[in-house]
Amino acid sequence: MLTYILFVVGFVLLIKGADWLVDGASSIAKKYRVSDIVIGLTIVSFGTSMPELIVNILASLNGSAELAVGNVFGSNIANILLILGVAALIYPLPLQRGTVMSEIPFSLMAALLVGFLANAALFDKPLGLSISRADGAILLFFFVLFMLYVFKVSREGGEETVESYEEKPMLKAGGLILLGIVALFLGGKWTVDGAIHIATQLGMSESFIGLTVVAIGTSLPELVTSAVAAKRRNTDIAVGNAVGSNIFNILWILGISALIHPLPFNVLSNFDILMIIFASTLLILSVSLEKKKAVGRFSGVLFLLCYIAYIVFLLQRG
Repeated sequence: MLTYILFVVGFVLLIKGADWLVDGASSIAKKYRVSDIVIGLTIVSFGTSMPELIVNILASLNGSAELAVGNVFGSNIANILLILGVAALIYPLPLQRGTVMSEIPFSLMAALLVGFLANAALFDKPLGLSISRADGAILLFFFVLFMLYVFKVSREGGEETVESYEEKPMLKAGGLILLGIVALFLGGKWTVDGAIHIATQLGMSESFIGLTVVAIGTSLPELVTSAVAAKRRNTDIAVGNAVGSNIFNILWILGISALIHPLPFNVLSNFDILMIIFASTLLILSVSLEKKKAVGRFSGVLFLLCYIAYIVFLLQRG
């Protein structure tokens, strides 16, 4: 019984911890006049991706590779179909040209890259697929390239300031960051332990738990952040948060996880990679077909219907 209670408490700590971390970091960023899209792609994305990072590090250390991989793939699918779907229903999301031409394609490339690396040995040893430490290093290399791109964007667009977060005294902002890190660590540990226990007790695979319960739970910070940003009409934060988190999840989090412990890769997970590619493509198409170059409410409904269909498929797949 205690395991289930800690599992729920862990999710709460993950959400609050990410919120405190983002609040503190964004307050500091506002002080130095960093642009909205850069905040969304870096500090907010990093902060809201911390639950996935902590869960994956602990899962990798525990040897729970399916949980680690499922968490990343499930979170990326939820980021686009669930989170941007909900945000678009609250307020249409216009996308900057750079987001459509650079960040979303970069996110799509990351999904294709991990799919290639995971299946590279398919013809040599079809029963032994994995994301190796070398693959993890490659993912981290591309993550560094992405950060260099973000740095270039920040140099070009530094005149826009972050309006979504209140500027706090530096001491208070630093305290929030520290409190958030502690909450994320405890929340991540309890969530991983609980997820493994539930999967064992109910006879479900760790992959299924990772793709559904853990992925949705660790994506709650992104959901809350993007929903609040959309309500405040700060669409750059809403979109940058979701797209940036997808890039962080695959290149940074999966890269770190593979470096800690090689991740055995189930061939069935290729469908989940295809879903990430489908969701990213759908996002590009929705913007291209809309007259105002925005993710409108119709697209939001379509995204949510696709996500529901995916969850139903997972339930049937078991």
